[in-house]
Amino acid sequence: MSEKKLGAGVIGTHAWADKAHLPGYAAHVGVDLVAVCDIDEGRARAAAQKFGARKVYTDADALIADPEVQMVDVCTPTHTHLPLSLKAIAARKHVLSEKPLHTLAAPAFDAAARAEAAGVRTKLGFTFRYSPAIRQIKAWIEDGTLGEIFHIHGFEQNSQWLDPDFPLRQVAPDAVRDKLIPSSIIGYGSHLIDLMRWLGGEFGSVAASMKNFIPERVVRGEPGRQHILIEDGAVGLIEYAGGAQGLLQTSYIAVGNYPGVEIRVYGSKGAAVARLISEFGVAETLHFAKAEAVEFVKVDLPQSSLPPGTTLNTDWPELYYRNLVRFFVDEILHDRPQECTFFDGAKSQEIVDAFILAHAERRWVDVGA
Repeated sequence: MSEKKLGAGVIGTHAWADKAHLPGYAAHVGVDLVAVCDIDEGRARAAAQKFGARKVYTDADALIADPEVQMVDVCTPTHTHLPLSLKAIAARKHVLSEKPLHTLAAPAFDAAARAEAAGVRTKLGFTFRYSPAIRQIKAWIEDGTLGEIFHIHGFEQNSQWLDPDFPLRQVAPDAVRDKLIPSSIIGYGSHLIDLMRWLGGEFGSVAASMKNFIPERVVRGEPGRQHILIEDGAVGLIEYAGGAQGLLQTSYIAVGNYPGVEIRVYGSKGAAVARLISEFGVAETLHFAKAEAVEFVKVDLPQSSLPPGTTLNTDWPELYYRNLVRFFVDEILHDRPQECTFFDGAKSQEIVDAFILAHAERRWVDVGA
């Protein structure tokens, strides 16, 4: 008897779906890639052929209604994440959404509650939770290897938009352009917040500084350079509810390689540094130091920590998303505990909102107050 498979449908077949989402489903033996959907039929058909989807849709509602689709993947522009996810939940389909689920916390919390009431599983596309190095640090925290945690530092910074002529994507059509538009704190900061909350527990209070460094940029779909005050760099301080301290920095314009994620955890017994930075063909590195032997030494993780068929030379979007898909499919098919859910996405957005308010009012802000 063949093993049960999960029928998946992917909405959106553009660059990120092609690099990350679709390779994850195509590689997983427990997935039946039922359908893909895109408003560009040619792009959808090309994706179906490349990744083995059996059906092609140009109408998202039709894909969601397909009885063979048990799980819906929303890989579309930001403003469509919530409405499409709510439609999937209403149809009692499991749903994975790219982040952010919404740019405000309250609608995201509402979606999490609706999913729980409908009895469906959810997952946010927080790619970097599925780094083998990050997951090892999480294990070291849980098993006491690092001792009492004192400091957690999170960075996501690279030079993706250092060149003002490299088109900036996903600017809301109604964005007010003469005021600072939070951007790196949302697009990059939400990843860091999720990782730092997952590793260190709930945030208590935050303070922040946000800035626009490059005021004129090319915006995708618009002619020439636009005067637009995109926040392209942010720094945050964190007081954890449990007593630890945190430091967060995000930037679109810091010289360095993509994706530019680094997590540092310092405890009473040891410290660990994970660098999720593609350098010299390697996706990530992990280093560890003991309190009594402070030199950081490189840690090589076992092959079992990686999704089948990958190595640390696999491109990071595919490496991490294949792991994300592996965990989500197992959660659904084998009734394993959920992690990285819509609730976690809502908590991340709540913290983003607190950082934005802290910057605007130049003060410490209690999270959830």
